Amino acid sequence: MSILWTIVIGFIAGVIAKFVTPGTNEPSGFVLTTILGIVGAFVASFLGQALGFYRPGEGAGLIGAIIGAVIVLFAWGYFVKNKAV
Repeated sequence: MSILWTIVIGFIAGVIAKFVTPGTNEPSGFVLTTILGIVGAFVASFLGQALGFYRPGEGAGLIGAIIGAVIVLFAWGYFVKNKAV
Protein backbone atom coordinates (compact mmCIF):
# COMPACT_ATOMS: atom_id res chain seq x y z
CA MET A 1 0.00 0.00 0.00
CA SER A 2 2.92 2.36 0.62
CA ILE A 3 4.05 2.10 -3.03
CA LEU A 4 0.58 3.11 -4.17
CA TRP A 5 0.58 6.14 -1.88
CA THR A 6 4.05 7.08 -3.11
CA ILE A 7 2.79 7.05 -6.69
CA VAL A 8 -0.34 9.05 -5.83
CA ILE A 9 1.55 11.67 -3.79
CA GLY A 10 4.26 11.79 -6.48
CA PHE A 11 1.68 12.47 -9.18
CA ILE A 12 -0.04 15.19 -7.16
CA ALA A 13 3.29 16.83 -6.31
CA GLY A 14 4.40 16.65 -9.94
CA VAL A 15 1.19 18.24 -11.21
CA ILE A 16 1.36 21.07 -8.66
CA ALA A 17 5.07 21.67 -9.35
CA LYS A 18 4.45 21.85 -13.10
CA PHE A 19 1.60 24.29 -12.49
CA VAL A 20 3.73 26.51 -10.23
CA THR A 21 6.92 26.46 -12.32
CA PRO A 22 6.91 28.60 -15.49
CA GLY A 23 8.35 27.27 -18.71
CA THR A 24 7.51 25.17 -21.72
CA ASN A 25 10.46 22.77 -21.69
CA GLU A 26 9.06 20.41 -19.09
CA PRO A 27 8.60 16.65 -19.14
CA SER A 28 4.99 15.81 -19.90
CA GLY A 29 2.71 12.83 -19.56
CA PHE A 30 1.34 10.87 -16.65
CA VAL A 31 4.41 8.71 -16.10
CA LEU A 32 6.96 11.53 -16.29
CA THR A 33 4.85 13.77 -14.06
CA THR A 34 4.63 10.98 -11.48
CA ILE A 35 8.37 10.32 -11.70
CA LEU A 36 8.98 14.06 -11.31
CA GLY A 37 7.00 14.11 -8.07
CA ILE A 38 8.65 10.97 -6.70
CA VAL A 39 12.15 12.27 -7.53
CA GLY A 40 11.13 15.58 -5.95
CA ALA A 41 10.17 13.75 -2.77
CA PHE A 42 13.56 12.01 -2.70
CA VAL A 43 15.36 15.31 -3.29
CA ALA A 44 13.37 17.00 -0.52
CA SER A 45 14.02 14.09 1.86
CA PHE A 46 17.75 14.13 1.13
CA LEU A 47 18.08 17.91 1.49
CA GLY A 48 15.84 17.95 4.57
CA GLN A 49 17.94 15.28 6.28
CA ALA A 50 21.17 17.04 5.31
CA LEU A 51 19.91 20.35 6.71
CA GLY A 52 18.48 18.76 9.86
CA PHE A 53 14.78 19.25 9.09
CA TYR A 54 14.10 15.50 9.04
CA ARG A 55 15.52 12.69 11.14
CA PRO A 56 17.26 9.76 9.43
CA GLY A 57 14.66 7.50 7.87
CA GLU A 58 12.00 10.21 7.88
CA GLY A 59 10.72 11.32 4.49
CA ALA A 60 9.28 14.52 3.12
CA GLY A 61 5.54 15.04 2.92
CA LEU A 62 3.46 16.52 0.13
CA ILE A 63 4.76 20.07 0.54
CA GLY A 64 8.35 18.84 0.64
CA ALA A 65 7.73 16.74 -2.47
CA ILE A 66 6.34 19.79 -4.28
CA ILE A 67 9.36 21.89 -3.30
CA GLY A 68 11.71 19.08 -4.38
CA ALA A 69 9.87 18.70 -7.70
CA VAL A 70 10.17 22.46 -8.31
CA ILE A 71 13.92 22.18 -7.66
CA VAL A 72 14.10 19.28 -10.14
CA LEU A 73 12.17 21.30 -12.74
CA PHE A 74 14.51 24.28 -12.36
CA ALA A 75 17.50 21.94 -12.75
CA TRP A 76 15.81 20.35 -15.78
CA GLY A 77 15.30 23.78 -17.37
CA TYR A 78 18.89 24.75 -16.64
CA PHE A 79 20.51 21.64 -18.13
CA VAL A 80 18.11 20.99 -21.02
CA LYS A 81 18.02 24.04 -23.23
CA ASN A 82 15.04 24.77 -25.47
CA LYS A 83 16.21 23.63 -28.89
CA ALA A 84 14.27 25.36 -31.65
CA VAL A 85 14.46 23.56 -34.97
